[in-house]
Amino acid sequence: MSQVTEEIKSKASEVHYGNELCEVKTQLLLSEVGLPNGLLPLKDMEECGYVEATGFVWLKQKKKIDHKFEKLGKLVSYGPEVTAFVEKGKIKKLTGVKTKEMLMWLTVSDIYLDDPPTGKITFKTPTGLSRTFPTSVFEIEKAKDVKNAKGENLAAAANCAKEVEVKEV
Repeated sequence: MSQVTEEIKSKASEVHYGNELCEVKTQLLLSEVGLPNGLLPLKDMEECGYVEATGFVWLKQKKKIDHKFEKLGKLVSYGPEVTAFVEKGKIKKLTGVKTKEMLMWLTVSDIYLDDPPTGKITFKTPTGLSRTFPTSVFEIEKAKDVKNAKGENLAAAANCAKEVEVKEV
């Protein structure tokens, strides 16, 4: 059963449909909160959304996927629906994500950067176990070149919007 109700969707600041747009929006959101942009490498996404007031994020994909972070040699499973609360440098109450440690799959519930910044990111389970890795292994080199229906580059447009600064005269 989905955790994302129609009530939550009605409160959403952003709701997007389609894999390419959701991938770009996910990477941009992660970058905005200071987390590595390759942290959630979901495929075949159908929907993603963000409730700015609470920091609630959801990502829906057609089916669960397993992704191996090659630089770490770690296998991570992403369910058909991933939800979380995001804030600067943190992902809390994460659902739908598991990592394989030895022979067991462990649920990941929290992800956070060290404060003060050390270039490390920590993954925590509900039982209190945690592992820390360099943030660089979760970075994607280049944002995807995705265009909207008007032919505008979405990643470039989003980045330009961030760089525009309004000054009073």
